[in-house]
Amino acid sequence: LTMFTEGTIIYFTPFYFKNGKPAKNKYFVVLKNTGTNCLIASLPSSQDYVPSDSQIPHGCIECEKANFNCFVIAPTFTVTQCGKSFPLTTYLYGHQLDEYTIQFLEELYPNPIADYEIWGQMETSLFQELITCFKKSKSVKNKYKKIL
Repeated sequence: LTMFTEGTIIYFTPFYFKNGKPAKNKYFVVLKNTGTNCLIASLPSSQDYVPSDSQIPHGCIECEKANFNCFVIAPTFTVTQCGKSFPLTTYLYGHQLDEYTIQFLEELYPNPIADYEIWGQMETSLFQELITCFKKSKSVKNKYKKIL
């Protein structure tokens, strides 16, 4: 299992954001390895930006009128094949998917123990639900939907 395998959840300590926001410890879900030195990834968040009329404890939220897409994972839900769960309700937002080059990640995080840990491989059925949620969403960029 490498950190660039699809469905891998990496925990970076800390993660350096592209937009210059302050670095912090962050989960990183590899959604797709394009095979061209590029990854499509989601940075799960504990921040709840779900419209109040769309709240659900777990699963896919697609709110077309708000152009909003999110996949919610409850803390009671087993996320990885090795039995781990996120400590808090976790949100993966469709509009926040992004591309990362493998070379960039390898240069920024050269030390597996100091810089990150491979937290686990996402449960296969959960990973499929997540990908389906993003692929069907109107708020996910078309270029990412095609790749997924």
